[in-house]
Amino acid sequence: MAPPPKTPSSGIGSVLKFLAILICIVTPAINFLERRLESFYIFEIDHLKDLSQRGIDAHGNDTRAIVSYIVDELTTRVSTKNHINVEEEWVFNNAGGAMGAMYIIHASITEYLIIFGTAVGTEGHTGRHTADDYFHILTGEQWAYVPGKYEREVYPAGSVHHLRRGEVKQYKMPESCFALEYARGWIPPMLFFGFGDGLSSTLDFYTLWRMSYVTAKLMGGNLLAGKF
Repeated sequence: MAPPPKTPSSGIGSVLKFLAILICIVTPAINFLERRLESFYIFEIDHLKDLSQRGIDAHGNDTRAIVSYIVDELTTRVSTKNHINVEEEWVFNNAGGAMGAMYIIHASITEYLIIFGTAVGTEGHTGRHTADDYFHILTGEQWAYVPGKYEREVYPAGSVHHLRRGEVKQYKMPESCFALEYARGWIPPMLFFGFGDGLSSTLDFYTLWRMSYVTAKLMGGNLLAGKF
């Protein structure tokens, strides 16, 4: 006897059943990993703040020298030395309407560390992210605005702008400004924000390719080295 023909409703039921099973599997895994996030981090918030300030004290407004100072120390620190990208390749980054350039020092599933900035100023949307973002101002100044406030937040060189996970702001670098940006949390979902303007506005596919290549290479390399 031939089996009864499949109907559209049976197909939808199969899809819903698959999604239900997938959610039942993925949700506990995410909750388990969320509770262990702290164990995956190799960078320390206080150390990065102190390192940035020491770099500024040593080199003033010489951004290139400050960046070298930071990278040199991270390559000698036991917890980070095997996870630092010393190939200083700069690529443009368009995200949230703002444009700047970045040098990716580290990228993994739970952390990234970059130098981000511009010599001509920019303004845009921070994005609403799945990670805490610590923006250590090295040279210049950054402004930020939160809806409902009547005064801007001002972050000069040596200060840290902490954008908490899930929060969003408008930000502006009125003139030349460079920062050491550190994010800790779930990094892959943040990549959609990083690629959005390139896919919908600038259509600068070469820059998207370089950014994707470097990020994937570093994330993959860190995973192979046991860094989640």
